[in-house]
Amino acid sequence: MRKRVVVSVVAASIFMSSPAFATNGYFTHGYGMTHKGMAGAGVAVSEELMSAANNPANLLVKGSEFSVGLELFAPDRNYAVAEVNEFFPGAFYLQSPGKRSAKTLFAIPEFAFGQQLNDQVNVGILIYANGGMNTEYQADAMPEGTFYAGTTGVDLKQLFISPTLSYQWTQQLRLGVAPVLVVQQFSAQGLASFAPFSQAPTSLSDNGSDFSSGIGLQLGLTYLMSDAISVGASYRSAVSMGEFDQYAGLFAEQGDFDLPSALQVGLAWQINGAHQLLLDLQHINYGEVSSVANPIGNIMSAPLGASNGAGFGWQDMTVYKLGYQWQRTEQQKIRFGVSYGEQPISSSQVLFNILAPGVQEWHFTTGLSQSLAANVQMNLTAFYSPTKTVTGANYLAPNQQLSIEMQQRGIGASVAWAF
Repeated sequence: MRKRVVVSVVAASIFMSSPAFATNGYFTHGYGMTHKGMAGAGVAVSEELMSAANNPANLLVKGSEFSVGLELFAPDRNYAVAEVNEFFPGAFYLQSPGKRSAKTLFAIPEFAFGQQLNDQVNVGILIYANGGMNTEYQADAMPEGTFYAGTTGVDLKQLFISPTLSYQWTQQLRLGVAPVLVVQQFSAQGLASFAPFSQAPTSLSDNGSDFSSGIGLQLGLTYLMSDAISVGASYRSAVSMGEFDQYAGLFAEQGDFDLPSALQVGLAWQINGAHQLLLDLQHINYGEVSSVANPIGNIMSAPLGASNGAGFGWQDMTVYKLGYQWQRTEQQKIRFGVSYGEQPISSSQVLFNILAPGVQEWHFTTGLSQSLAANVQMNLTAFYSPTKTVTGANYLAPNQQLSIEMQQRGIGASVAWAF
């Protein structure tokens, strides 16, 4: 009952439009439109209020500021099933040729408010979204559905509410701290065929939306090494979430779906007055979360939902981000970025990841900031992530090959007011 009260305060404002946002695994490639335009780089600089989502030390405000933004995210996900010539008894074959996910366009909002208390202290609050698993394989052409239980898919939404404080410790060093309230909504459908593998078959599939919440902590710092070079680092702790009770027979540890910790470090080099280069490294510890990291092979020794139950088999992910920005005029800044991170799904884990094909590796981005008035700035961004395919054997029918595939595009805009 308590978790229902917590989520009801904030969920309606963002869950009605916020989808799963699977770019680096199920982390977005960056927070804030300015940083998205540089492939998520910029942990060492402050470009806007949402910079504090990447590093709380970068909450820098002049007076009072407010920003609001919206990104249109367009993922294209599908799976392919190879035909087989021989069927073995007891194996679980999928129907050829496969299916494309029906949901292909989502709106993802962000909000931020900041206040300068004095020359050393800034405070604010940020609200933004994350995610990574959202698919819907309709059972129209194949009445049985992907897994022979009707329309199949999962829907994960994650909301972050982060009160943030930054403090100028010395002339060169700035520190930041941000408690992070996380609220999740999850639903799954079309998985009833896995009931024989579940410790709680009635809490496996088609139970509508369930919620969970948890609190973590993000810490950050920026250090000005010289007039031209600054470095930054930010660590967000793992977040222990409440269980999805309605899906205690699906996720390992009785419906647990925690958030992994993540570390991002980076450097910013002001080449001259107009040009700046940024290089970041981000490490996401997916291996900390059993429901994400446990391999599908566990299904033979432990039921779904058990402490060692099968998961998605995701590995940790390291992402390299390179960003560039050009102060073209006093009112305009132009950005480009590229990032790469080896996707977290091995070929042996393809079967379950039909539900969550978070296989993206490359991201190419661009962005623009334009001053509209003395106290108003507009930020624009666009990105493209080319098609990535992972192919492997169907774990429950090893003589059948499966492929999962995704391509992504997105555009976004935000407006910031100072007052």
